[in-house]
Amino acid sequence: MAHAPQDQMAQDQIAPLLTPEGWELLASLGPYRDEDSFELNAALRKAGHPAGLVSAVLTQSRLRTRAESKFGEFARQMLFTQAGLEQATRLSVAAHHARRFAAAGISHVADLGCGLGADSLALASLDLNVTAVEMDETTAACATVNLIPFPNATVVHADASSVPLDGMDGVWLDPARRVTTSSGTKRIWDPEAFSPPLSFVESLAARGKAVGVKMGPGMPHESVPAGCEAQWVSVAGDVTEVTLWFNGVRRPGVRRAALVLGPQAPAELTSAEDFGAGPAAPVGPVEGYLYEPDGAVIRAGLVADVALQLGGHLVDEHIAYICAPRLLATPFARAFKVLEVMPYNVKSLKAWVKREGITVLDIKKRGMAVTPEELRKQLLPGGKNAKKGGRTATLVLTRIGEDRVAIVVEPA
Repeated sequence: MAHAPQDQMAQDQIAPLLTPEGWELLASLGPYRDEDSFELNAALRKAGHPAGLVSAVLTQSRLRTRAESKFGEFARQMLFTQAGLEQATRLSVAAHHARRFAAAGISHVADLGCGLGADSLALASLDLNVTAVEMDETTAACATVNLIPFPNATVVHADASSVPLDGMDGVWLDPARRVTTSSGTKRIWDPEAFSPPLSFVESLAARGKAVGVKMGPGMPHESVPAGCEAQWVSVAGDVTEVTLWFNGVRRPGVRRAALVLGPQAPAELTSAEDFGAGPAAPVGPVEGYLYEPDGAVIRAGLVADVALQLGGHLVDEHIAYICAPRLLATPFARAFKVLEVMPYNVKSLKAWVKREGITVLDIKKRGMAVTPEELRKQLLPGGKNAKKGGRTATLVLTRIGEDRVAIVVEPA
C-alpha cells in the first residue's frame, strides 16, 4: 500500500492534461525555467485556470525540459511521469535496440513493460508492428499519447506476464528496477525482484522467441544467463545499461560487447569468449600515455583487449588503467600524457600543489579508498577549486601492487 500516494500523485498530474483545455494550455507554454515558475503559476491562476490543472501543466513542462536530453525535440510533444522518465531509454539507444530486431527480420514485437514508450516509438518508426504492454494505468496513458503518431503501435494496459504472445515473433523487455514508496523511488538490485523478473525473460527465450531485455549496467557477470549475448552501452561516457539478447537477435560468435555512443560514429568491441576468458594483457610501468577505458569496456571485461589494441599494458593486473608508449586515437578509452609519478602521500602532494601554483585540481582514482572531494579540500588553499588564476592539474590515484601512487597527467 506504500505505492498509493505516489501513484495517486502521478495520476493527478496526468489526468488534467488529457482534456482539450489541459492539452491546449500545455502546448501554449514555452521552455520551462525554474526562475519563471512562480510568476507563471500566478499568471495562469489569475487567467482562471484551476489550481490542479496549473500544477499539472507546470510539472509536465518541467519534465519535458528534463526529457530533452533523452528524447531531443520529440520531448515537446510527449507526456512523462517522474518515475517513468528516470528509467526511460534514451532515444539514441532505443534506436539501436530497434535496429537489432529489424535486422533479424522480426515483424511484430511485444514491448512488455513499455513504460513511457521510448522503445516502442523506436520500433514503430522502423515500421515494425508493436504491442506495447504497461501495467501502470497512468504510465500506459502516457505511452498511448506518445505513440499516437504510429498506427502500427498499440498500447495494452495489462500485466506483462499475462499477455498472450501469439503472432509476435519478437519480445522486448525493460523490467521495472525501482519501487515506488511514499518518499519517492528506490532502486532494486536483485534481478528476481524486477517486474517482470529475469526468470520470466529466460522462460520466453526458452520458447524460442527473439528476446532482448534491458538490465542495469551493474549486473554481475555471474548473473548473466548462458546462451545470450550481453552488450553494455555507454552514452557520452555514462554506462546506461546492459542488454541481453537471445535467439534470433543474438549475433553469432558474440558473447559480450561494449557499445560506445558519443559525438563520433558508434563504436563497438566484441568478444566470443565467456566472462573471465579471453586474452591477457601484460603488466608494466607507468609511462608514456595513460588510458582510462570507457565504462562499458570495463563492465564487459574487455580492458585487456583494448590494451592489446593500443600496444600497451596494464599498470596492475587488477586495475583498469592502461599505459602505452604512443598516443593512439581510440573510442574505447580516454588518453592522458603522463607527466610525473609520485608515491601517494598527502603531505608531499600538498607541497607539490603549493610549489606548482595549482588552484584547480581534477582527481581521478581507481583501486584506492580515497574520496576525491575530501582530498581536494586537503590539498588546495581554501579547500576548493578556484575559478580564476593559477594552474589546472589532473591527478590519477591508483594502486600498483602494494604501492599507492599519484600520477600527474594532462588530457591528450
